[in-house]
Amino acid sequence: MALIYKDDFELRISRKQLLATWLLALCAVAMGGGCASFAKKDETGVIIARRAQVRSSTAVVAADLLEVTRGDTIDILDSRTAPDGEIWYRVRARDAESTEGWIEARNVMLESLLSSSRQLAEEDKDVAPQAAGQLRANSNLRLTPDRSGSDNILMKLDNGAVFDIVSWKRVPKPKSSEATESDDAPKAGVMTRNSNRRRNSNDELKAPEESVELWYKVRLPRSVSPAPAGWVYGKQVELKVPSDVIFYRTGREFVAWHRLDGEGANVSSVSTTGNKDAAAESQAGSWVILEKSSSDEPRRVDDPDFDRIFVLGYNKDKQEHYTAYRSEDIKGRLPLRVEGQGDSKIFTVRAQTDEGEKGLRYRVFLDDKRLLRVEPLDRQSNQRNKR
Repeated sequence: MALIYKDDFELRISRKQLLATWLLALCAVAMGGGCASFAKKDETGVIIARRAQVRSSTAVVAADLLEVTRGDTIDILDSRTAPDGEIWYRVRARDAESTEGWIEARNVMLESLLSSSRQLAEEDKDVAPQAAGQLRANSNLRLTPDRSGSDNILMKLDNGAVFDIVSWKRVPKPKSSEATESDDAPKAGVMTRNSNRRRNSNDELKAPEESVELWYKVRLPRSVSPAPAGWVYGKQVELKVPSDVIFYRTGREFVAWHRLDGEGANVSSVSTTGNKDAAAESQAGSWVILEKSSSDEPRRVDDPDFDRIFVLGYNKDKQEHYTAYRSEDIKGRLPLRVEGQGDSKIFTVRAQTDEGEKGLRYRVFLDDKRLLRVEPLDRQSNQRNKR
């Protein structure tokens, strides 16, 4: 029996550890970092870059064979890791010539990931948009509201990308995120948060650090992403409150809104338009708005989604808005649902009542003077109708 000396054993262990570290690092460079981005042979992918080139080889001097654009489907034949660590796929395009060549993996989303995004969208197919949002910086679109790793990254969305928000969730802040407030890799030359701390001598005056973080579940137009749904880190998102109502905020944030006039059309939606500012521009009308109080206190996972209902009517003759209803403080949960046609509608929310959490319905109608009225249909506490 061969003897294994201590030094030899430790050397073998260190080599195994080195190999494991190298494999993990290799995973991290693929498509934003997920090991799931390694393609199997004969798998299908979709282009996520606005434009990308299928090239004759992985070399820097390779010839461009075909330009593909976001949403194009390609067949993956093989994969290769370049000396610089970049993952490349050998692909067959679905053009007239069935062009074959090489493309960087970061420009491709595998069909398996796209299928997971479609399943995510299916969960909320019957939920109307709750709000509209726009990215204030490049950010990752993820399958789950978790940025502690990279296996759940679908793709990277561009700064300015717009989307519908269908729900949101507060989750415990991961320990790995203590050094960053974004969900995007830092760019070369950009000062990190830690270095900024060294310049700031008044850390003790800062507000308490949040132990939870907000995530938005979003629905994306095809012009923005082939993946129809995913999760976006809340600090990267600016809510696009319609210009029609934005000036009626009174110390509380608008977190959800829905148009009440018209035939059920909700102009907060951005999915049907190519104008990135469409959610912010709207004609004057009547709205149901869910508000959330501003607070310096750290947020908690079980905080309510909203704490007041505000219904804003619009007098077409006088061309002015008026308060049709404002509730007392409540502990409300999304989603906001609006049903009905024409001038008579019913909207529903969930809220904590004396009987526990239940759905609360409100009837919206026009009175004899063509003014908007709101009538609660369910027994509830701490509610009152205001004019």
